[in-house]
Amino acid sequence: MNVDIGNALASEADPGISRGELDSLDARVADAHERIAQGRADGEFGYAALNLPERTDAAEIERAVDPLTDAEAVLVVGIGGSALGAATVSQALGGLDAGGDGTDAPPLFVLDNVDPQRVREVLADLPLAETAVNVVSRSGTTAETLANFLVVREAMAEAGVDWTERTVVTTGPDGPLRELAETHDLPALDVPTGVPGRFAALSAVGFVPAAIQGHDIEGLLTGGKRAADSLAPSLYDCPGYAYGAVSHALEARGAGVTAMMPYAERLEAFAEWFAQLWAESLGKEGTGQTPARALGATDQHSQLQLYRAGPRDKMVTLVRPRARPDCEIPTTDIEGLSYLGGASLGTLLDAEFEATEASLAAAGRPNVRVELDRLDAESVGELLYGMEVACVLAGELADVETFTQPAVEWGKRAARGLLGGGDFEEADAVSEKTTLRVE
Repeated sequence: MNVDIGNALASEADPGISRGELDSLDARVADAHERIAQGRADGEFGYAALNLPERTDAAEIERAVDPLTDAEAVLVVGIGGSALGAATVSQALGGLDAGGDGTDAPPLFVLDNVDPQRVREVLADLPLAETAVNVVSRSGTTAETLANFLVVREAMAEAGVDWTERTVVTTGPDGPLRELAETHDLPALDVPTGVPGRFAALSAVGFVPAAIQGHDIEGLLTGGKRAADSLAPSLYDCPGYAYGAVSHALEARGAGVTAMMPYAERLEAFAEWFAQLWAESLGKEGTGQTPARALGATDQHSQLQLYRAGPRDKMVTLVRPRARPDCEIPTTDIEGLSYLGGASLGTLLDAEFEATEASLAAAGRPNVRVELDRLDAESVGELLYGMEVACVLAGELADVETFTQPAVEWGKRAARGLLGGGDFEEADAVSEKTTLRVE
């Protein structure tokens, strides 16, 4: 992974950070690096996530899913970090929803919401007898996940499918899902200890669907290890630290929004994964950038106007693979379009990327370029690890509790109370809502 922060310098952008300020910040990065290194060495909660490339056992995952590798479709039932990592990995390597992307991988479908219409549509489209189901919940009590899984299980039973033959569980050491796996002798993999779900992509949480699809799990871990080996006590020597430090610096200078804009459709789910990582980790104590998701070149035609000419409160990250398959554009005699003939879609997309970057720079809007060698397993593993360590560094610099999510837990308790799952005072807030209706 290569990170170019030149267009975030104060000489190029407003807000921006000067080279002198960046050098001063680098001293704080060195201190944060020592804290991160100690947390990793001690296996502290959260910091343990940065050890996953060494901890995760690819062979164990592949053995667990081996009975399901004949699947024609894969269905993940989870929410948040229990689904986004898997979607990111599988889409980046080929195989999300419709498939037809030039790979032989069975498509991945994700139920990460309890919208009944969406659930019914997905189940109606799936070949249930040939579908592998991966249900993911650390606690085994996540309401949305367990509700969807019960619906999936019933649909399989009604279709005459033995759901126990098509299901693999990823969960914690105890709880209802663990008990279910033991009762029915289901293959079960562990959610890694000491790791929040949004930091668990480089583990069984993110890898089970990819393993069923036949993707290169070892390659993902190799890429993660490469990023881990790049950690150094200076932002000038570590791409992940460079990204985290600049993000922190720009937020302090007014860039309260961070727009993640990959120029590869296979990275669209990555932008969603990044949004959770950044928002849930850094949105604490009145601080934290608000993540926005965009897709290049599509959103040049919908969002770039705001990023270039709206409030100066945004940082834009442009991501692309340097090498990718290409598609030639046929020649044409249509007046005004002949310049496209003989070029390729890849050349056009790269031109769009560079034009967007130059457009933002010309308007003095901070942007960062992130490039991968290609969209293969190693590069994807490196990207995920690099963004995780960027987030951890940004949390250190902001002095927030990066690995907790108290606001999320508040909402979970309120919802559970409303459903009769216990006596939770948070549920009382629902009846106390102030209303001002306009009809």
